[in-house]
Amino acid sequence: MQQQPSPYTAPPPVVSLDKVEKMRRGIAHLFLVGDTTLDEPHKGFVRYRGRFLVESADCFDEIREIFEAQGFTPTVREEENGRIAIVAIPQVFNPPASDWRINLALFIVTVLATLLTGSMNSAETQEQAFQIWRGWPFSLSIMLILGAHELGHYFAARHHKVAVTLPYFIPLPLFSLFGTLGAFIRMKEPVKNKRALFDIGVAGPLAGLVFAVPILLYGLVTSETGPISSTGLLEGNSIFYYLSKFVIFGQFLPSETSDVYLNQVAWAGWLGLLITALNLTPLGQLDGGHIMFSLFGKRAGQLFTPVIVTLIALTLASFLIYGTATWALWILLLFFLGRTHAEPLDDVTPLDPRRRWLGIATMVIFVLIFTPVPLRFLG
Repeated sequence: MQQQPSPYTAPPPVVSLDKVEKMRRGIAHLFLVGDTTLDEPHKGFVRYRGRFLVESADCFDEIREIFEAQGFTPTVREEENGRIAIVAIPQVFNPPASDWRINLALFIVTVLATLLTGSMNSAETQEQAFQIWRGWPFSLSIMLILGAHELGHYFAARHHKVAVTLPYFIPLPLFSLFGTLGAFIRMKEPVKNKRALFDIGVAGPLAGLVFAVPILLYGLVTSETGPISSTGLLEGNSIFYYLSKFVIFGQFLPSETSDVYLNQVAWAGWLGLLITALNLTPLGQLDGGHIMFSLFGKRAGQLFTPVIVTLIALTLASFLIYGTATWALWILLLFFLGRTHAEPLDDVTPLDPRRRWLGIATMVIFVLIFTPVPLRFLG
């Protein structure tokens, strides 16, 4: 997932009429200004309404350069009456450098936590549980998936010249099934347009899946099947995971009598799909939220209630059937992450057909890898 700062944090200065006129003259060959309004929509802002003489995607960088020379950053919005407004924010984004030592420390701790998790979950004796080097198959597999996911975001952001941090890995060093809560990067400035927002949002999940899918399939091939246990933990099925087990083992698992016992690699692959599905939830600041906003604009906000209601229904069903409150914590997090979207500076430039089809395909992938009941305890 990514986090993006609000572009409206600086205190409003007194608007200089000279700067207002310089910006208007500077964009005259790109944007035909019909009217200019000071202190609109907020004090210190300047609004130019009119129409583009050049495609917004082709000239936004030049407009931004003109505005930044006067201490402003442009945003492009379509008003309710269909008119185009370029709003000058009295702020130029010049984000400070990040401290890479924090990223490195979190990475090292997460590696250690996943090593411990792998050794604990696969140990046959208490002594083996604390021989953390035994957890290297799980640690290497899950760190490859998470690393690819976040570097996908990182390089897409750098491609679009968006200032972004290195990945922050989130360790879960206590004895756990996962060893990590995933990772995130932070965008230190707003993205240019919906195309850039889409590319940054979609690059992470797709890059992660490039590793997660073969890791899962290899892990399943090298795992063994056996009698289904009456106690313990049972991982949930997504459509993709269910079909993968059928292709590899020739039967739908778990059956009434048998199930697959996941080795460390298979467990990392399953977890990688789960984390990818969580990030593709089509809300707010999540990757899926970036994709949906790029596709549908502000209408993407209408998905909040249906998604939350669906997750609440799944939680109630899993509690009544299995006694586990599956999505309770995720629902709580979505109330903070899912309500607001990262809006690009240029909200007018639409996605091209190739990106639209890729966005639809990514949402299909979300349906295929989403696990309605991720974990349940037997016995």
